[in-house]
Amino acid sequence: MARTKDTTSSRAVYGKTEDRYLELIRQFPLRPLRTEYDLDAAVAVIDSLIDQDTLATPEQDYLDVLSDLVEAYEAEAVPISPVADADMLRFLIEQKGVTQTELAKKAGIAESTISAVLAGKRKLNRLQIGKLARFFHVAPGTFAFAE
Repeated sequence: MARTKDTTSSRAVYGKTEDRYLELIRQFPLRPLRTEYDLDAAVAVIDSLIDQDTLATPEQDYLDVLSDLVEAYEAEAVPISPVADADMLRFLIEQKGVTQTELAKKAGIAESTISAVLAGKRKLNRLQIGKLARFFHVAPGTFAFAE
């Protein structure tokens, strides 16, 4: 009977860099996070990896999976409250240090529309959300939280 080539073990995937992957696993095993202590420890490992100039393939794979575990824990344990369009827009304007007039001109949205959104009298439509997302360099979903 012919042997099939192993393509799933860590040695087959990472070759000589397998030791680094196993070192990371020993440092912080990849398992569901259950406590704030687990979260803090996972974030410390993530920070140490992100601070490196470059990551080897096993380090990047480990970081990807650990980040997913943190995201899953936070989605359940640390819910994000919805933010109204006006509050989000106000925050982004303040952070970027622009005026309503500058925003209107650069984003291609009427200043009256921006004023009405900030006053809570009007909601953003998809086209406006797209323009604001491009201007502020954020995902369009940034504006899709509150009713």
